[in-house]
Amino acid sequence: MSPPTTRNPIFLSERVPDDVVFDILTRLPVKSLIRFSDNTLTHVSKSQIPISSHRIAAFCNGLFCLANYDDELSHIIYLWNPSVGKFKKLIAETRLSGILDGVNFGLAYHPQNNDFKLLRLVCYGEKPSSVAEIYTLSTDSWRKVMLSGDTVSGHFGSVVHLFKSNTVFCNGALHSMSFTHQHNYILAFDVDDESFRAIMLPQNCFDGVLRQLLRLAVFKGSLAFIVLGRDFNDNLLCKCDIWVMWEYGVDESWTRIRVPMDLVHNIYCCTDNGEILIRNGTGLVSFELESRNENIIASDNVTWVGYTANCMESLVLLDGVSVSSSN
Repeated sequence: MSPPTTRNPIFLSERVPDDVVFDILTRLPVKSLIRFSDNTLTHVSKSQIPISSHRIAAFCNGLFCLANYDDELSHIIYLWNPSVGKFKKLIAETRLSGILDGVNFGLAYHPQNNDFKLLRLVCYGEKPSSVAEIYTLSTDSWRKVMLSGDTVSGHFGSVVHLFKSNTVFCNGALHSMSFTHQHNYILAFDVDDESFRAIMLPQNCFDGVLRQLLRLAVFKGSLAFIVLGRDFNDNLLCKCDIWVMWEYGVDESWTRIRVPMDLVHNIYCCTDNGEILIRNGTGLVSFELESRNENIIASDNVTWVGYTANCMESLVLLDGVSVSSSN
């Protein structure tokens, strides 16, 4: 009998094409992938990172921006990926001091470069111009832009107020509410070429409303502006309008959608399928505008709600600092 034949081992990469391996890996959960990574990064306890003093300011594609709005900690920002349990600490150049009028954050994914960009808008009431700070993750660098008539297309004067509200991503740009002495408008930041432009609010959007809440949203893929307040003629009646810019960048395309509800305490966001998430006397409710169907999500008092249509896990910040899971 002849001796058994010795076979050389066949490795996976020798018999499976790279594109197939890549396809398999992209379908695996993030936590399964990081089991095979080099786990030699420095670990620090959670108490060493002032997360308790920071709150979620923005999020995108599984990445969160944590910020503090107090003067002493306002320049310290964290990018956090809960999927891999990693943080990255950022230090912004502009610190908050004096009479602060507003600060907003926006986080966006840049698909052309497979990168993330963080936008930090700072406005001081006593200074002539607002400041935009742009952080690029791939280069770990900041860039500062003074927001004035020279740097903002269609600008109507120096920004004197940044509405302390949400920043939304739509049509390749981050959008934030801004005000001058004469105009209210939406400040748009193009994530690709890093340019700024002003988008006018719909005409007569405040007519007949004692406005209590203004919010930006994305409604069925289009930029939307929400006005919530009391009826000017009857303070007992609540009015809520959603203005949708069906053709991006075209002021004439703003169209009003009236929310047919007598009582709305707060409106948080819109979903991709046309529902709105609101808080009324019942609790947190999803409301479908066309069918007028209500779905109670939570009966407890809800103070903050964030919504994303593409909630996902990612491997971003694998080289960041780990936070001990025991803490």
